[in-house]
Amino acid sequence: MADPAFWKSEWPETDFSKTTLESWSDVMSGGPGKDGIPALSNPEMLPVATARLPEREPVLTVALDGAPARAYPLRYMTWHEIVNDRIGGRPVAVTFCPLCNSAIAFDPRVGGRVLTFGVTGKLRHSDMVMYDRETQSWWQQALGTAIVGELTGTKLQALPSWMESFAQFRAAHPDGLVMAEPRGNRPYGQNPYAGYDSAAKPFLYSGAPPPHGVPALARVVRVGDRAWPLPRLAKAGRIEEAGLVLTWQAGQASALDSREMAAGRDVGSVRVRDGQGRDVVHDVLFAFAFDAFWPDGTWMIGG
Repeated sequence: MADPAFWKSEWPETDFSKTTLESWSDVMSGGPGKDGIPALSNPEMLPVATARLPEREPVLTVALDGAPARAYPLRYMTWHEIVNDRIGGRPVAVTFCPLCNSAIAFDPRVGGRVLTFGVTGKLRHSDMVMYDRETQSWWQQALGTAIVGELTGTKLQALPSWMESFAQFRAAHPDGLVMAEPRGNRPYGQNPYAGYDSAAKPFLYSGAPPPHGVPALARVVRVGDRAWPLPRLAKAGRIEEAGLVLTWQAGQASALDSREMAAGRDVGSVRVRDGQGRDVVHDVLFAFAFDAFWPDGTWMIGG
């Protein structure tokens, strides 16, 4: 039920008088309640040389200056969606929404304090709505922006991160660290959304299809308010546009295809850099989500 009066019993500390939402009906339950999908904090990390994962299995890589790169396997992220961590003493919130394939790392520092995040169990445009434990405000994961509560309108700084295969991470970061298997009762390594990224329609989404004939569940590379269809980049291998260099390399399994993640079809790995070779914040999400959250965005379809 899209009604703050109904939600208030579960969220007594959330200030529903403050919101950027035009309609509460955009928010719906994804099934689990508050913390029904349990976020993790300060996970155990293993040296990459001792980690045992299938070669093609996807990980989310976060590499910050002054600290070994860290890999967060999607076999765990799919079941927990948020990891509150510290890298080289710096707080980081690592997030993954499987329903829109959005994987983003954020700096969780706001107004001189470090926020820690959990999962509300709510969705908006099929994207996870997070909450911070300090103010109980609600946040849109794909945007990194608070949409309900005390911090409404506040935007988190996104950090450069990218999805790649475990083998690609290990080759690039021999001194890297890999998140160890959590102590949770979950079938890690299995995809609870088998066949999802080849479905005709997104889950719990009623918006219009994306423009230009792009399938709703096609992946796009988003940088700011621009989106490059992944098939275009995969065909070219390298695109230089808008002051950016986008590259694609085969070898990463889709986390949302086969029941066993490692057996998913090859969707490849994307990197986005600027003219000086520095990593640029980007996301590889489904086309419907880009269209929903950036309705005035630019589609880089090509000639």
